[in-house]
Amino acid sequence: MEGKTNLKEIAQLFLKLGIIGFGGPAVHIAMMQDEVVVKKKWLTEQHFLDLIGATNLIPGPNSTEMAIHIGHEKSGWKGLIVAGICFIFPAVIITGFFAWFYKEYGQVPEVQPFLYGIKPAIIVIIFSAIFPLAKKSLKTIQLGIIAGIVLVLSLLNYNEIILMFGAGILALIIYYLKQNRNKSINAFIPLTLFQISNTSRVSPTNLNLFLIFLKIGAILYGSGYVLFAFLDAELVSTGLLSRTQLIDAIAVGQFTPGPVFSAVTFIGYQINGFAGALISTIAIFLPSFIFVALLNPMIKKIRNSKLFSTFLDAINVASIAIILSICLEMGKETIIDWRTILIAFLSIIITFNYKKINSAFIVLGGSLVGYLLTLIGF
Repeated sequence: MEGKTNLKEIAQLFLKLGIIGFGGPAVHIAMMQDEVVVKKKWLTEQHFLDLIGATNLIPGPNSTEMAIHIGHEKSGWKGLIVAGICFIFPAVIITGFFAWFYKEYGQVPEVQPFLYGIKPAIIVIIFSAIFPLAKKSLKTIQLGIIAGIVLVLSLLNYNEIILMFGAGILALIIYYLKQNRNKSINAFIPLTLFQISNTSRVSPTNLNLFLIFLKIGAILYGSGYVLFAFLDAELVSTGLLSRTQLIDAIAVGQFTPGPVFSAVTFIGYQINGFAGALISTIAIFLPSFIFVALLNPMIKKIRNSKLFSTFLDAINVASIAIILSICLEMGKETIIDWRTILIAFLSIIITFNYKKINSAFIVLGGSLVGYLLTLIGF
């Protein structure tokens, strides 16, 4: 686990995950856990949890930052670059194709029948991955209580960032009360809240696109849905993009594999063609590479500090609770009839009884079964 990993092996793993990673960050992280903790044993469960916690402390797409962290852990800055680019690349290429098709023909190809069976399968994959992580992260009764609170509030649609930092602060307060009731906490936790203000109407130059997406990538916390809210403020309200185009970009981001931030490739193409797609993509992901490069060396130091370790433990359980909440919401929206119930049931049997089967086969199998079942008219 400690030795350097071949860059080719890192590239192959994250290219594969980038191709089969349907379903958003929770699914991507579940797949990474299965690959790098369970199968390849590159990382321990605890260290993997710490990396999840670290990605939630910085802006940007969580699953992409997890890929970058893992690459850095295994092969330094070269691994960081290779893992990040390989994870992003398939989504960008696929989204680029949809962007071209959309601009030429005014619509995207019909892929819904194949997605029908993927969604129930990936929900099962998430559940199978978070069980061992939850067991590892729930170290104390207090952390269990914090996780329960975060889960309930997440299901009530409270902001993810407030929940995670709130969990960390609550854990610090409990730690402080236990250690010494008469001393103040000698720690400073920087909590900076950013907001994107609506810009005045701008022309669609590549420099403007670069600056807009660089700003979003540098300050955006939260899910892809938060990203689309920011894009509405930055692009629709300034006339660079129509709301119909934004909605179609959301659809493309949802049914393509890899990070949902690749929807920016679609948007950039609609505004300024190939150059706009390339520049927008680079700008939205660039801050993640920089933040991870700066943060990764500090993770072990944070873990070795009792105070920050307490904070990180709470962030970890909050992250798991939020992933579980997302999974429950996805299940409520996805497992809605006998076909999806059947696909989910088959996925559970395979995932929990044949642990060595690659999650890619479960995703592809769910897609194929879903397609075949949609052909049945009852």
